Amino acid sequence: QVQLVESGGGLVQPGGSLRLSCAASGSIFSIVSMGWYRQAPGKQRELVAAITSGSSTNYAESVKGRFTISRDNAKNTVYLQMNSLKPEDTAVYYCNLKTRDSYWPFKEYDYWGQGTQVTVSS
Repeated sequence: QVQLVESGGGLVQPGGSLRLSCAASGSIFSIVSMGWYRQAPGKQRELVAAITSGSSTNYAESVKGRFTISRDNAKNTVYLQMNSLKPEDTAVYYCNLKTRDSYWPFKEYDYWGQGTQVTVSS
């Protein structure tokens, strides 16, 4: 089955940067998108950024201009470059992979990484 392994989290000061990576392995045939979600203490999980198989990107309004999502198709790896980090970015970040069947009704499947802690604090 598909497995997602995340790395790159840690502690950083406000204004600093971190780069998260997520490598997908297993039998992956039809990727819809790869992305990152996060969940802060006491808050619901939210989409941070995603990139589709067609290379379209989507960002949460709160991270636009600061975060950049990218991928390496050959490695099935997605990255999240996080710059100008703020304390409110503190959360557990989860990698997400969406795949779909190659036939009608093109059912979609979700896979999740284990989560990596990002803490922004002075």
